[in-house]
Amino acid sequence: MISLCIFRILAAAAMALTVLGLSGCTGGEKTLIMATNAEFPPYEYYEDDKMVGIDVEFAKAVAADMGYNLEIIDMDFGSIIPSIQSGKADIAVAAISVTDEKLQQIDFSVPYETASQLIIVPNDSEISSVDDLKGKRIGVQIYTTGMIYASEIEDVTIESFTNASQAVDELKAGELDAVVVDGEPAKIFAERDSELKLIDEPLTEEEYAIGVAKGNTALLKKINKSIEKLKASGKYDSIREEYISAE
Repeated sequence: MISLCIFRILAAAAMALTVLGLSGCTGGEKTLIMATNAEFPPYEYYEDDKMVGIDVEFAKAVAADMGYNLEIIDMDFGSIIPSIQSGKADIAVAAISVTDEKLQQIDFSVPYETASQLIIVPNDSEISSVDDLKGKRIGVQIYTTGMIYASEIEDVTIESFTNASQAVDELKAGELDAVVVDGEPAKIFAERDSELKLIDEPLTEEEYAIGVAKGNTALLKKINKSIEKLKASGKYDSIREEYISAE
């Protein structure tokens, strides 16, 4: 009888994992597998050999609130959505902006962050507004909203890179006129390098959310509930303040 009860408990747990569509389950523990690209401070990056950042800590908090362990896979940004579609990962957390195009590929949680695309230029640049970007050479990170919106500027030449650091290096080498990148990483690049500055006008405003496989409503509902709980409690703000000084 005891063996039968244990079997029923295990079967129920397995059924719950199947309904949620989770990729990871080891030793009876429930695991969320997160896909990210750890080259995007302050959201995800390495300090020594440890992955840290706002997204990393917030995803851990979301997983813990849901009763799961979190496993993180670092990959190229362009591989994140395919990893969700293939089932290699359960959630995409990588400062991902919600767009109509991405909504055709994966589903998104409620937003957890409001962001913008900012423009980095050399200190001696005459570029001071979005209009000044016409006809210029602009560096972007591939597959990002920065690439989408920069491409809409008249007569620009777009150079895409695997990560924003590569684009900034090309900017400093004189191969680009500007780089378009998400706001907080852009601020870090400008703060750390006296050769660079930000123009005051953002290219666009947007929101970050957690991505899941299309149709996985059970997992999405649990994630949304945890996001709303952690934001209401101030937990997200406290994590954010660890990495971004008060503005």
